[in-house]
Amino acid sequence: MSAVDTREILRKYYEYANAGDWDRWCDLFADDQVMDEQLAGHIEGLEVLRSMMKGMGTMYRVFQNRPVHFIVDADGEKAAAVSHLSAVSASGGAVEAEVMNFFRIADGKIAYMANFHDTVPFQVLSQG
Repeated sequence: MSAVDTREILRKYYEYANAGDWDRWCDLFADDQVMDEQLAGHIEGLEVLRSMMKGMGTMYRVFQNRPVHFIVDADGEKAAAVSHLSAVSASGGAVEAEVMNFFRIADGKIAYMANFHDTVPFQVLSQG
């Protein structure tokens, strides 16, 4: 996999998330994907991820995660993205957060992803 191909996967990751197209977003992940998500915890398997993402439309009124920088290693197997997340929770609470995502790509799919961000802005999700 080339660094250019990996950049395209990252571009689609944010494009689909910002469009609320969680089915296509999930299609970017391998069947045996592993994710370490700061709020949701450790998630293994594509079907578990798909089930979890079905709730995104009810959790947020607005969800925008805009990439600022992509960093991709020469062989395209590892990448990082720095982004800014702006969202509005179902209860109307604003979320603004700087985010760093780490990706491992295998066979054209996201095999592993971890995200890192301040969790304080997301406390509005538990208010309701």
